[in-house]
Amino acid sequence: MPGPIPYWRLSSFYLFYFALLGSTAPFLALYFDHLGFSSARIGELVAIPMLMRCIAPNIWGWLGDYTGRRLAIVRLGAVCTLLTFSLILFDKSYAWLAMVMALQAFFWHAVLPQFEVITLAHLRGQTSRYSQVRLWGSIGFILAVVALGRLFEWFSLDVYPQALLLIMTGIVASSWWVPTAQPVSSTQRLSSGGFLTQLGQPGVLAFYGCVALMQLSHGPYYTFLTLHLEHLGYSRGVIGLLWALGVVAEVSMFLSMSRILQRFSVRQVLLVSFLLAALRWLLLGSFAEYLSILIFAQVLHAATFGSFHAAAIHFVQRSFGSRQQGQGQALYAALSGMGGAIGALYSGYSWNALGPNWTFSIASLAALAAAVMIATRTKEDRA
Repeated sequence: MPGPIPYWRLSSFYLFYFALLGSTAPFLALYFDHLGFSSARIGELVAIPMLMRCIAPNIWGWLGDYTGRRLAIVRLGAVCTLLTFSLILFDKSYAWLAMVMALQAFFWHAVLPQFEVITLAHLRGQTSRYSQVRLWGSIGFILAVVALGRLFEWFSLDVYPQALLLIMTGIVASSWWVPTAQPVSSTQRLSSGGFLTQLGQPGVLAFYGCVALMQLSHGPYYTFLTLHLEHLGYSRGVIGLLWALGVVAEVSMFLSMSRILQRFSVRQVLLVSFLLAALRWLLLGSFAEYLSILIFAQVLHAATFGSFHAAAIHFVQRSFGSRQQGQGQALYAALSGMGGAIGALYSGYSWNALGPNWTFSIASLAALAAAVMIATRTKEDRA
């Protein structure tokens, strides 16, 4: 019988970790715009952490698998994230901010892939409960976007770095509250090969290609949605609520994923997620001035992140043995970072040259390409 799950300890970490994401995804580009940078420079600065996500998780993932000291890596990453980001208080030049983004991201991206392995190790035999733990990350995201949206209506964006440092302190504190756990060594076929052998299993490489395309399609959303909506006349408070609405939909999806994955295969869930992402980006690019359509597009976050991420985590866990779990999760994070970085870069350069409509249309095509790939390059398999 599996032991008790440290539910609240695990959940508290997700709460603070994704509160930080909720503080950066909607507002980081807005802060750089506040500092006077052009859309191209904003795209580059936002892309730097995503590019670092291509490198850092694989380094830390190998170290975690080699040493088995995953929680120590999580704690080190959390502390160094706080320390390196605090450098933003000293200068606001482009070169300095680029350095801060790179250093902070190198350590921040050490954290989540290793923590996912720890969480799944605690949930041994009860992996369907992953979504119930992970939903607290979504709640943290909601609290952050709503609170900061209101805060920036009352105060200048000059207080933005201090707000992020406060949340990073919460990540550090929660990382020291979590007990360690190791994946159970498996005698199944998946444990018999090395990481590259398991990576070469049918459909695995195609899955990772879809991951990169899906995150590429999110580039305009995470980089310019807040600025896009501000230019359409929405207030920062309303924009914060719209971001929160998307994550409320995501939470609802997480609560339902256990039942969904019992009824449908991972492949089917991913395919529907990609198709709905293609629709969502078209709506945001062409019809965001209509509040009812904008609300519907934000509700689709339940699919474009919620069902996609939960199904992807299941796919990775199913595809790799216990000694390769860290590397499998790290590669997922790395290819997400590569896709996200390309998405941020292209949207930064195309935003003024082509406009929001075409920028989001390119994102829609990327999501559609992922749908075609998952439909044609992977086989049907139950979760």
